[in-house]
Amino acid sequence: MLPKKIDAGVLGTGFYVPDRVLTNSDLEKMVDTSDAWIVERTGIHERRLAPDETPVSELAFQAAKRALADAGTSPEELDLIIVATLTADCVCPSAASILQDRLGAKHAAAFDLSAACSGFVYASSVAAQFIATGVYRRILVIGAETLSKYVDWEDRNTCVLFGDGAGAAVYGPVEEGYGIRAFDLGSDGSGADLLGIPASGSRHMITEEIIRQRLNRIHMAGQEVFRFAVRAMPATLLRSLERAGLSPADIDWFIPHQANIRIIQAAAKRLAIPPEKFIINIGKYGNVSAASIPMALAEAAGEGRFHKGDIVALAGFGAGLTWASCIMKWAKED
Repeated sequence: MLPKKIDAGVLGTGFYVPDRVLTNSDLEKMVDTSDAWIVERTGIHERRLAPDETPVSELAFQAAKRALADAGTSPEELDLIIVATLTADCVCPSAASILQDRLGAKHAAAFDLSAACSGFVYASSVAAQFIATGVYRRILVIGAETLSKYVDWEDRNTCVLFGDGAGAAVYGPVEEGYGIRAFDLGSDGSGADLLGIPASGSRHMITEEIIRQRLNRIHMAGQEVFRFAVRAMPATLLRSLERAGLSPADIDWFIPHQANIRIIQAAAKRLAIPPEKFIINIGKYGNVSAASIPMALAEAAGEGRFHKGDIVALAGFGAGLTWASCIMKWAKED
């Protein structure tokens, strides 16, 4: 007889953003754009930027401290740390290992996970499996990015989109029937060249010519990514709902990846989910990739929006191309 699975849910959340605010008015002085153009096409009014000397592990550290405090969990109780990021401090070692040491989480394993904007949901599904099998009991999952370091500040189509920040959640065993009820993960590598940083690994070494071509900066085929996103996000959410035995009408709160307000509006129309059920903070922070969903989750939780038993849905998409969604029955007491 197989052992009974343990339900895994969120015990605490936290997020952190740098102090510096870059507004659309600031961008008007940098590239040929306007506040009206940016807001109409993206829904973004401002974003946060980390100082040049600040690595992503620092943002993750600040978010982690807040999540641990909210969960009433000490670093020594952690069994595993997963950092979802595409802007790690360096290729090696992992941001998670650096964070483990800073936190003093001396009993925790640690690794980074790369799934771009889908990363937090990917990492949450991994955490849930470790807890479900009884291997680990306390897992810290963080989405953290310093995308401003890779933005091409001469490209008006991409520089208006991205910001820096980190969001964190502590997962652990919860009451039976609560926590993560279902998830869906996917990838279509045929679209790998549509969004990414071409010279950020072993494919292209950094040379003067690479820098001249700005291949060490974010490149995006905007229209193609938009078309992918408006299909992928509703589709992955519907698959997760089906696995959980639920429908869109059962959702109390939907936290989509905060990439573009028009993508979110298209998803709302396809899913017939009322706008008041959406958690949206893109206007304040822009697209923060893997940090987008956990930042919105932590901000909403901190505002007291969630109540025990609420059905909370998360869905994202990103470079890879990847997509991911999960359905939670909120387990944390009000």
